[in-house]
Amino acid sequence: MSIKHAAIVGAGVAGLTSALALAARGISSDIIEQAPQLGEVGAGLQLSPNATRVLDALGVLSELERHWLEPAAISLISGMDLRPLASVPAGDFARKRWGQPYGVLHRSTLQQALLRAVLNQPLCRLHLGHRVQGIGAEALAAITARKADLVVGADGAWSVARDAIAGSPTVSFSGNIAWRFTINQAVAPSFLSRTGVAAYLGPKAHLVSYPLKEIDGFNLVAIAAGTKSDESWAIDADAARRAMLLEQFSGWHRDIRTVLAGAEKPTFWPLYQASEGNWHNGRDTVLIGDAAHAMMPFSAQGAAMAIEDAYSLAMHMAKAPLPSALAAFSSERKARAARVKARGDFNRFAYHARGPFRIGRDIVLSLRPPERLAADLDWLYGHRMDG
Repeated sequence: MSIKHAAIVGAGVAGLTSALALAARGISSDIIEQAPQLGEVGAGLQLSPNATRVLDALGVLSELERHWLEPAAISLISGMDLRPLASVPAGDFARKRWGQPYGVLHRSTLQQALLRAVLNQPLCRLHLGHRVQGIGAEALAAITARKADLVVGADGAWSVARDAIAGSPTVSFSGNIAWRFTINQAVAPSFLSRTGVAAYLGPKAHLVSYPLKEIDGFNLVAIAAGTKSDESWAIDADAARRAMLLEQFSGWHRDIRTVLAGAEKPTFWPLYQASEGNWHNGRDTVLIGDAAHAMMPFSAQGAAMAIEDAYSLAMHMAKAPLPSALAAFSSERKARAARVKARGDFNRFAYHARGPFRIGRDIVLSLRPPERLAADLDWLYGHRMDG
């Protein structure tokens, strides 16, 4: 074991998972979070088998399974005429093919499950309501009263931990916006699948929908080109932003436009992505999750990559001296994140295709059986980490 104690900046999915993964290796941690309490954040979340495999190893999965829904399939549908284009089976198929389930749930369900596990873990201590001003071990020790061998920056796209790493990634606006909202089951239109994840595709935009068991309703995310207003993840969508949304989905099927026009309390999320850069300083500080590699949500892997990062980091910390462990972690995870990002870039092109490209996409998808589409995801959903 290269370290005995870590300070983790941020108590989101990345930070809490990191604390549990380190504790599983006998490494204690202090988790420092600026929020005074961990309340509900975001809305729906997809957890693919590569993520649930880690959560199972950390003893969290069984609690999630009591609250989530396992979609029967992930389907691609034309947003112009609601014509099915392709489908990847999930449900029991996912458990058999990739060895773990695929689930959809409210983000707060995951965060609360991780939080309870952390609070019940003697090796983990949580410090709420502390805004980090300096990332050095001494500055953090002023909060935790313990000096850390390792500082883990798990503080998201607007990470302050990056300031401690020369040549670290920078974030920039992607040019795309996500509008997020939910619909109650009682008033949801019939075209929304009650049993699966559906991605409705159209020119320069797409809409994702899936049921959320916890709210007896549906999570919807509409993604299209747009302009940012400030460096914020979630902003209440005012009249101007609602108009922007409807403009991006002009020409879509009337039932979809009706849903978008009637959305209650939608939030407007400018989407940011991270550049290449250093994830660690070679000595005592490392980045994970969005702090290291914020990416577009076109492969629904944001939370999964943070969860994988956390497990991989703990695995390397238990194997090698700290400098070597940091280098090995960075090398492994950068390659993995780059491949996931490339898949997301491909999906972005395919989902938002126009003109002849859209026609060609539809033909290709119609010719590929579900099993072939599933096989294309083996490298992603079947991913395993040794140790």
